[in-house]
This record gives sequence, C-alpha cells and structure tokens, in this order.
Amino acid sequence: MRGSRMNPDRRTRSIMSVVIVMGLCCFFYILGAWQKSGTGRGDSIALRVTKETDCTILPNLHFETHHSMGGVNPLIMNNKVFKPCHIRYRDYTPCQDQNRAMTFPRENMTYRERHCPAENEKLHCLIPAPKGYVTPFAWPKSREYVPYANAPYKSLTVEKAIQNWIQHQGDVFHFPGGGTMFPNGASSYIDELASVIPLADGTIRTALDTGCGVASWGAYLMDRNILTMSFAPRDSHEAQVQFALERGVPAVIGVLGTMKLPYPSRSFDMAHCSRCLIPWKSNDGMYMMEVDRVLRPGGYWILSGPPINWKKYYKTWQRSKQDSEEEQNRIENIAEMLCWNKIYEKEDTVIWQKKANSNACHNKNGRASKMCNVQDADDIWYKKMETCITPIPEGAQQLQKFPQRLFAVPPRILEGTPGVTEEVYEEDKKLWKKHVDTYKRVNKLIGKSRYRNIMDMNAGLGSFAAVLDSPGSWVMNVVPTISERNTLGIIYERGLIGIYHDWCEAFSTYPRTYDLIHASGVFSLYENKCDLEDILLEMDRILRPEGTVILRDNVEVLNKVRMTVTGMRWKSKLLDHEDGPLVPEKLLIAVKTYWVGSKEGSGS
Repeated sequence: MRGSRMNPDRRTRSIMSVVIVMGLCCFFYILGAWQKSGTGRGDSIALRVTKETDCTILPNLHFETHHSMGGVNPLIMNNKVFKPCHIRYRDYTPCQDQNRAMTFPRENMTYRERHCPAENEKLHCLIPAPKGYVTPFAWPKSREYVPYANAPYKSLTVEKAIQNWIQHQGDVFHFPGGGTMFPNGASSYIDELASVIPLADGTIRTALDTGCGVASWGAYLMDRNILTMSFAPRDSHEAQVQFALERGVPAVIGVLGTMKLPYPSRSFDMAHCSRCLIPWKSNDGMYMMEVDRVLRPGGYWILSGPPINWKKYYKTWQRSKQDSEEEQNRIENIAEMLCWNKIYEKEDTVIWQKKANSNACHNKNGRASKMCNVQDADDIWYKKMETCITPIPEGAQQLQKFPQRLFAVPPRILEGTPGVTEEVYEEDKKLWKKHVDTYKRVNKLIGKSRYRNIMDMNAGLGSFAAVLDSPGSWVMNVVPTISERNTLGIIYERGLIGIYHDWCEAFSTYPRTYDLIHASGVFSLYENKCDLEDILLEMDRILRPEGTVILRDNVEVLNKVRMTVTGMRWKSKLLDHEDGPLVPEKLLIAVKTYWVGSKEGSGS
C-alpha cells in the first residue's frame, strides 16, 4: 500500500515538468509561426510565394490580400475612380495625335514628330480596348498571325496586297513575311544580306530599321538572335507600328525629321532602309549623318529601293532619268564623305560598311571642318539634328561578340562612365539576378511565352533585361532623360535595345502594346517632377489587358501608387523586399483587369 502512494513533492515536480514542456512547445510554435509569417527576418517572399501565390495561369493572378502591411500605416481606400475614355480614343497616341500633328509644318516631317499635349489637354481617363480584344498569340505564332479585333484596320491589306505585307483571313491578319523590296519573304532577303554581313557569329546583335512598315525584317532577324529597333511614323500607312508590336516585334512610332533619334551614339551594329522613303540626299546629307552617329564603328548600312537600280526602275517610279541618277550619285558622295566603304551592290540593294577607325579618314581632305563640336554625343533628347559628323571617342574599344558581350564589362565602362565602375557593374549584375529570381518565384510565368513584349521603365545598366534574356521575349530598356547616369550606351554595348524617354510625357507607342512593365525607382525619381497619376495612366494605356506590372520603390511611394491603381481597375499586392520587412524598399505587383470599351464611354 505504501508503495502505491506518490510523494507530494514528486507530484509537484511532475506537474512543473509538464508545464515547462508545454510552455517550450508553445514558445517554439509561436517562434516558427512568426518566422514564416513574413514579419521576421529571412526570405519572407520565398515563403509567401510557395504557399500563397498561384501564378501558373494569368487569370489566377488575383493578388488577393495575403500580405500583412507589417507595420505600415493601413491604407484608407477612399480612392478616385478613373472612368473609361470614349471608345474613339482606343488607339490614342498622345504625342503623335493626328489632329494636333496637322497644326505643324510639313517641311522635314516636322508634323510627324513628337508633339505632346499641354497639361490642360491631357486625358485623365482609361484608354479602352476595342470590343472583341483578345490576348495576342504566343511567339512565334504571333509573328504570322494577329487577331483582327485587336487592330481592325484593313487598308494595308489592299495597299500592299501584291507585296505580301499583310492579308486579312477571317478573324485574323496573316503576315506572310513579305515587304516592298522582298515580296518573296524576309528570310530569303536576309539570306542575301548574310552572304556579305556576318549575321550568324554574334558580330551583329543590334539593328535599326528606319521606316519599318510592319517590321517583317526585324521579325525574321530574330531567328538569327538579332534584336531590331524598328520605327515608322503614324501616317497614311495605318497602324503599321501597332501591327509590329501585336506581332511581338520591337517597334516605336518615330521619324527622321528635325530632331535627333532617341538613341545614343554608336548603338547599332547594322542599319536598314527598305524603300523607307527617307530623302537621304536632302539637307546636305543630314539624315545619313544621323545614321552615322548611331552606327557603331565597323557597322553596316543597307539601302534597298529607290534610287538604287534607277536605270531599271526610273520609269516605274515616274521619275526622270536625270533626277534618279543625280539622287544615287549624291547618296554615294555622302557615304564617301562619312568614310563608308561600299562593299556590295546587286540589283536593288547596296551595302556600305562604316570604317572601324574613321577618325583618321575624316581628318583627310578637309573633312575635319564637318566634324561636330559636341561635349556629349548622347545628349540628344529634343535636340535638333546637325549637318556634321559625330566623332568617335579616342581609344574606343572593340566589342565582344554576342552572347559574350551580354555580361562582359562594356567598353564605355572601361573607357570611363561617370558613376559606373567595373565593381559597380559586377554588383549590379548580382543584385538583378537576385531580384529576377524573386520575380520568377512570385510569378511563375515570367521568362515564359506569356510575356513577350516587356518594358523596363528605368533600366539602369540593363541587368534586369540581361538576366531575363530569352528567345521568347524582348525588353524595351528605357533610360529616363532625368537620370543622373546616362547608361543607354552601356545597354546597347551589352547587346540589348532601348530608348531615351521622359516619363512626364507619353511614350511613342500605341495603346496595349506591352505584356509586362517593370519599374524600379521610377516614382521616386519623378517625385515633384510630374504627377504620379499621369505616369500611372500612361502605364495603363500601354499595358495590355491582363498584363502585369512589377514596381520596386520605397514603401511610402508604393502606398500612394496602390491607392491610385485601385481606381484604375488593377488588382495589386504589396510584398516585402527579399531581405525582409525592415528594408524600406518594397514590391508592388499588379494585374490590369480585362475590360473593353463601348460607344457610350463605359467599359465592360
């Protein structure tokens, strides 16, 4: 009996042990929950992604509220609601508006240049998609087929019928790959060029197509891993740039007029004009001098169409024999003055090559007087073109071939770019590898065929695009004109493409032309420069329905953005920085919902 009774002290110690064990269990349970909640240190985004974000199909990108604000003041969502614009604005291009253009002089194509609306003329509504709008086909099918409802304009199917530009087939447009000077297809035309120009070994990576039409030349150069920046004006060739972008080909609205092209000097490995109707002999060769400015030493210029082969075609062109001969002779003389060597001429096509070291050539025979006297050859935004030759910097280094040049240290950094050293460049590559890995965990469709046309609104050194580099997508790298560092030349040296732009104005593109927009630090950069609302409305204009936006900025700015986009039919989600919630920089990821316009001005 005595052995069956428990000592009271032992009973007390047992109870205490149980209490201690339970307490420790509760403590570690709470600790574990705290660590995984995103409110502690560690990779909170990765944990949240694996458990909360299902991005395997775009319609599932609801970005419902799974994220605690983590100490940030809660948002009060009494937002302004933006109404849809009238359906007549479905293809509105603010800085290339047709009605405004007609108020400017036609001389030197001034009326086709950028003319942006005054503050009191800006639209403060959402540009609608046309009825029946659908997501474009995935690449490479999009190169040949575009949904008719997305750009319902048939004029080119009639005007360019025998040239195989575009054909209307039921509910789609078909692009056979032809052009005015290559009706049998761009591929065979490119094969001809490849017999002279090294298109296959990575020497040629960036190209410029002036007066591009529907950009079939650039579309088929992608088979050879060459990125082409195509441009054409918004003119009687209705929607040509819009068709290019619907096909998934880089293009902007632009023209060789009076202003310098929005690209840095020595950007392109190759430039092209196929019956582009640019008067190359005019203004003392100013347009050819501008091509020379953006053409890399050793680069190629291809001219096909008038006035080449004038002896055969001058009657067809309804030109006099004398005028046609004089025009080609004048172009030949300007090319010689620019120190370009003619390396090929056959039938309708001529190819020139810019000398690798043309400075010595320019100093001969009195040519030095025609050299531009500029401090910065890349200071070009809204600057007038000049009738002079842009000198090549002394000691300019040779580029590596692509893809090696994508991650090699660009020559401009080695030669000296203010604020950018080799160490800064290497750290930037590592940082953006980390950032893009995060994006891919948050949205599993990034890097796949869902996002073809991508824009980086503040591209820096281009590392976002470099890490993302994929045959299934391309990135328009935008360097804001107010950036402290002018890095667009570095971006081109990496084998990427881009453009200068001021985000206080509308971009030179049609509505609904980008699948994904990335913006790191854009709103902080433009704080007190222009209205945040205007930038967001422009982003909405150029973003496709169900397109995605990734914003990286400080939390105060992103809170303002989040309140605004709630009234713009975007669904958004705020996430911590990769390094935890104590970092003031955050991510805002958003999806633009699908809706189309109506004649009444409402949207559905």
